[in-house]
Amino acid sequence: MTRILIINGPNLNLLGVREPGIYGNNSMESYLETLRSQYPNYSIEYFQSNHEGEIIDMLHKVGFDESLAGIVLNAGAYTHTSLAIADAISAINVPVIEVHISNVHSREEVRHHSMISSVCRGVIAGFGMNSYRLGIEAIVAQ
Repeated sequence: MTRILIINGPNLNLLGVREPGIYGNNSMESYLETLRSQYPNYSIEYFQSNHEGEIIDMLHKVGFDESLAGIVLNAGAYTHTSLAIADAISAINVPVIEVHISNVHSREEVRHHSMISSVCRGVIAGFGMNSYRLGIEAIVAQ
């Protein structure tokens, strides 16, 4: 079965309770059930870490796996600060789709620039939890 990996960065373990006005009321675990039912022909895997190095280690670990169709990455605040994550994405073969739950361009100015966008296949932002589904669609459509 073809695999897709969703990687979430810092503070996204708090989805469903963290700032529901921005991030909604759904937990990632409940949304994963929805995604898995919508894509029964794909194995949708999930990894979350609040630690930059662990995200980089995961990208390195899976980045050359030919059974992995793509990575949907919400790097959280590391999007705006991590040249190291950008370098890790550049180094791997598996395509990466950058996603954001909120429209980062309508938020604080510091969130307007992404360190990783230029090394990702595409960027999806502002569609709530649906951003993950759209990221999967971008991978499936390849």
